[in-house]
Amino acid sequence: MNRIAVEPNLSPIREFLSQQGYQVEPLDASNIQNAQNNYSAIVISGMDVNLMGMQDIVQNCPVINAHGLTPEQVHERLQQLPQ
Repeated sequence: MNRIAVEPNLSPIREFLSQQGYQVEPLDASNIQNAQNNYSAIVISGMDVNLMGMQDIVQNCPVINAHGLTPEQVHERLQQLPQ
């Protein structure tokens, strides 16, 4: 699991995951439709519960809600995902 999409407003998480060796890319409208094919997981802020109105598009890609989590906790959740 190396390629992760992270909402742009989660800078501390994006930076921490990058330091841990993940390839971190911003999550936006241009890449959300292909998320399940391009990313091992998606990290969202939890502010928009239905993921920009497109929750049905990411059915096969794990989504981690980072609301209330530290960057370390998000990293732990990524490590717990099935490989």
